[in-house]
Order: sequence, then C-alpha cells, then structure tokens
Amino acid sequence: MFTLSRRKFVVSLLLSSTCIAFSVGAWALSLSDLSNQDAGAGLKAALEQGSSAAIAKLGVEGGFMNNDKVKIKLPSKIEKARSLLKMAGQSKKLDELEESMNRAAETAVPMAKPLLMNAIKSMTLSDAKKILSGGDTSVTDFFREKTSDSLNTQFLPVVKKVTDKTKLASNYNSVMAKAQQYGVGSEDNATVEAYVTKRATDGLYLIIAEEEKAIRQDPVGSGVKIISKVFGALKQ
Repeated sequence: MFTLSRRKFVVSLLLSSTCIAFSVGAWALSLSDLSNQDAGAGLKAALEQGSSAAIAKLGVEGGFMNNDKVKIKLPSKIEKARSLLKMAGQSKKLDELEESMNRAAETAVPMAKPLLMNAIKSMTLSDAKKILSGGDTSVTDFFREKTSDSLNTQFLPVVKKVTDKTKLASNYNSVMAKAQQYGVGSEDNATVEAYVTKRATDGLYLIIAEEEKAIRQDPVGSGVKIISKVFGALKQ
C-alpha cells in the first residue's frame, strides 16, 4: 500500500505527464487545424509586423544610403560617363546626386505605411490562401500586387522635390528627354525621379521579404502569439 508521500509523488507525476502531452498537442498544429479566423489574424499580424519593420529600417537617414542591399546607385548612363565627368570636375556633383537619390527614397518610404495597412485590411480569403500556400516571399508578392502602382504614384512627387535640387539630375533628365523622342531608354529611367522611385519601391519590397523570411524561419521569435501559432503550423 502507498504511503501518503508516495501517493503525492504518483499524482504529481501523472499531472506532469498530462501537462506535457497537452502542451505538445497544442503546438503540434497543422495548417488544416487552424480556423480561417486564426489564419487570417496571424497573416495580418505578420503583414503588419513585417511592413512596419521594413519602413522603420529604410525610412530614416542612412536607411538606403548605408545599406548595400538597397542603396540606389547612379543611373547607368551617368555611371558610364563617370570618368569623363570626373575629368570635367563633376566628381562632387556625382556624389551629391547619389546622396540626394538615397535621401529622396528615405524621405518617401514612410508614406508607404497607410497604403500597406489598407492592403492588409482588404485582404480576402483568396489572398490568405495564396500567401499560406505560397513560397517564402508570398507576403511580399501580395504587397507588390496590391500597392506597387499606388506607391509609385505617392513616391514620385516626393522624390522629385528632393532630386530637383541637384543640377546634375536636371541635366540627366534633359538628355533622357531627347533620347525618349527617338525611342531610346526605358520609361523607368526616363528621369532621375522615375529611376529613384522604382528603386525605392523595390528596396522596400526587398526588406519586407527579408522580414517575412525571418518570421517564417522563427515564428516564436516574432513575439506575437498568433503569428507563432499560424506560421508555426506552416513549419509542420
């Protein structure tokens, strides 16, 4: 017959085993175990966290300029003429133009937040399924599809206001305007502001993609329970 202390030990052991079993069952969820409500909430939380983190990294001084992954370099036509421009004493102006392009992108990026948040609010069940069944950048693909045109429209005047202060930018625009008349050059590179706007949006999507990959690889590290639940299920 068990003594009182041995009975307590057995009861404690059984309770511990039950708790462990429950805990494992709670976390070992598959995607099919999640409700549409949970899946949607988890996705929206991930979308908000990833986009906000990307904007916080890029929408500050040095966000583009000091990040080699997204730093905006001079348009190829100017880059090819760099040696000649340097010989003509334009080296300082080249540096000023490159800095102004990156500063313009850094100024424009915070404007993306309302557009990205609206895209999240408008996410449909079909969008959610695409993201859940898609690859590592399906969140980013969603944002690109929903916001690309709007971002370009919002960014362009902001970028232009900054780059217009650089004389070399206006010179480039004049040359490219003549080239466009003869069907030479792409629309994205037709002006400095168009060139910068395109690379600013590309840079934003790139950093959002990095944030998304980080969430997928370590859902618990996101610090948000619903993200851990949904993206943890994706890893099963």
